[in-house]
Amino acid sequence: MPDPDACPLCGRASPAPHHAAAGTRFHRCAGCALIFRDPAQWPDRDAEAAHYRLHRNDPHDPGYRRFLQPLFDALAPRLPAGAEGLDFGCGPGPALAAMLREAGHRVQVYDPLFADAPDTLRRRYDFVTASEVIEHLHRPAETLAMLGDLLGAGGILGVMTGAPPADPEAFARWHYLRDPTHVAFYGPDTLRWIAQRHGWTLSLPARHVALFTVPAPALA
Repeated sequence: MPDPDACPLCGRASPAPHHAAAGTRFHRCAGCALIFRDPAQWPDRDAEAAHYRLHRNDPHDPGYRRFLQPLFDALAPRLPAGAEGLDFGCGPGPALAAMLREAGHRVQVYDPLFADAPDTLRRRYDFVTASEVIEHLHRPAETLAMLGDLLGAGGILGVMTGAPPADPEAFARWHYLRDPTHVAFYGPDTLRWIAQRHGWTLSLPARHVALFTVPAPALA
C-alpha cells in the first residue's frame, strides 16, 4: 500500500480531507488535484480480484460497445491504417480491442487477472488504451510512466475514466463511489498535471475521455 500520508500520484505529503460519502473518507491533493479514497479503505488484492470477477463485459454486447464508443470515436481517426496497439487492463471481455481490430488495427491485450502476458509490456506501440482502468490503480505514477514508455514518438495513450463532480452533494451521490475498487479520481486539472509531468500533449475530446500524445522530438 502507498504511503497513507502522501498523494499516490504525485507524492505530495499531507493531502487535504475531501468529502466523506457512504462511510468512506476521501482526500484531495493540493499538488496534482487527485481525489482519492483513504488508503486505509482500499481493498486488498484478493478483494479486488473477487470484485473484478463479477464483471460481465461481453465484447459482443451492444450496450457495452456503446459505452466504449466515445473512446473509440476519439482515438480511431487519429490512428494510421493498421496501427499496432495494446488494450491495457482489458478485463474479462476485451470489447475495445475487438472494436479496434474490426477497424483494421492490430491489438494486443494485457490484464493482470484475465490476460497476464508480460511480453506485451516489453514492446512499443502506436497506441495504448486504458478504459475504466486508472481509477483502480494503487500506484498510478508508476503505471502511467510504464504505459508512456510503451509508446513511440507520436504514440497515443487513450484513457476513459469518470470525472469527479465538483459539487459536494453530487460527489456524495456519484455512482463511481459505489465500486470499492475505484480508489482514485481524475478531473481535468489532474489530467493536465499528468500531461505536464510527462511532457505529453493532452486532448479532452469527449466526456470522460482523455488522449495523451507523446510528442515527436524537435528537429535540429
